Amino acid sequence: MRGPELIRKAQTLILFGATGDLSRRMLLPSLCALDADDLLPPDLEIIGTARSELSDGEFRDFAREAIEQFLPADRVGGMAEFLNRLRYTQLDVTTPEGYAELAEKVGDDRDIAIFLSTAPSLFKPTIEGLASHGLADAHSRICLEKPLGTDLESSCAINDAVAAAFSEERIFRIDHYLGKETVQNLIALRFANILFEPLWNAQHIDHVQITVGETVGLESRVDFYDGAGALRDMVQNHMLQLLALVAMEPPSSFDAGAVRDEKVKVLRALRKLKSDESVTGQYRGGASNGEIVPGYDEELGKDSDTETFVALKAHIDNWRWQGVPFYLRTGKRLPERVTEIIVNFRCVPHSIFPDARLKPNRLVIGIQPEENITLSLMAKVPGIEHEGMTLREVPLDIRMPDAFTGKHKRIAYERLLLDLINGDQTLFVRRDEVEAQWKWIDAIRAGWEAEGKTPKTYNAGSWGPSAAIALAERDGVSWHE
Repeated sequence: MRGPELIRKAQTLILFGATGDLSRRMLLPSLCALDADDLLPPDLEIIGTARSELSDGEFRDFAREAIEQFLPADRVGGMAEFLNRLRYTQLDVTTPEGYAELAEKVGDDRDIAIFLSTAPSLFKPTIEGLASHGLADAHSRICLEKPLGTDLESSCAINDAVAAAFSEERIFRIDHYLGKETVQNLIALRFANILFEPLWNAQHIDHVQITVGETVGLESRVDFYDGAGALRDMVQNHMLQLLALVAMEPPSSFDAGAVRDEKVKVLRALRKLKSDESVTGQYRGGASNGEIVPGYDEELGKDSDTETFVALKAHIDNWRWQGVPFYLRTGKRLPERVTEIIVNFRCVPHSIFPDARLKPNRLVIGIQPEENITLSLMAKVPGIEHEGMTLREVPLDIRMPDAFTGKHKRIAYERLLLDLINGDQTLFVRRDEVEAQWKWIDAIRAGWEAEGKTPKTYNAGSWGPSAAIALAERDGVSWHE
């Protein structure tokens, strides 16, 4: 549960890596939008720090350009007031003496929130520098941007380094998918409506699909991605968090501790995959978004066994989900940019309509690019010209304007930054969750290595290798497309 020291709102937010791409695209625009909506504490100061040599004024100019580029004009508000919150300190995080100026700028007796958007290799010296200058005491909390390691061992090393200065109640591990409105709405859908919860089990659900499709290739992530691959880049964090939210038991309350207790139970109940329950792929040249694009090896400039696509058939060994497969699929250079969860219900046990081809009900939860929820039902075709009862599948679609976005479509980081400032850990990931995720992922990778499994090729613009289709179809299941 949230410790009492986190009840107070932060008075100072420190952004490490403040001149980096994440800060420019997401963090500074998100903070400006929160300020425009009067959601930031009135006395909050924001201190950016990076290796670049900038004055306060130059950092404000940098922020202004980022906001103008990445935040819609109608969300900017009084930008001058926001920019006046910003200050800057040049800091090489590996040099201990650099923290003295930062500590002086922060001042005494301030509640501090720290956001690290730096390479994980810099976490340890950064935390040591913060601790040595009084910036890691009981009035400080820290937010860590992924990746948090490349396997269980490296993740534990990072967590140990952070835990040396910060208690678990003051560590906020971010997964920006948890800031998306529809992901949060999944919790409301399940636990605020009596309609779904009695059906949310193996008796009534046939299978669940989770797809995260990307149309892009490597872009600027060449060095990171080739050392990670699709399994570690997407499945280990985003997709397993979505799976946990779909599958968890009802928490006793909407409290950080209660929600995360239930999520970790799901992650620990994941069954070890069999050799035929995973498919890996790597894209080759093809057509994507109407353009001819090169293959992964061509973009990389060398041969590689890194997977750019993975499909998995997962099982959760508990009473609620015994026998229900969870099909996970993610990849680069797929036909669509899409993130969605599909809950496929079982067929009715007996049909009274002998001539009708009944289709099972299906709940589609769209997360991106559009946030929506669609429930497909069987209904009568209007008219009297047909003998008997003619049925068809119809959607109950609540993709209405502003259904999930409110007046404005928010950046996912807005919610997460606000929760960090306010000290609410509910939408952040706890250490035992991260380690349960890595344990399952490491077992999959170990299995691949033992089998000598290498990625099958697929054309850019397709839905991955044909083996991924077979993974589902041998169970009589078709991927939702």
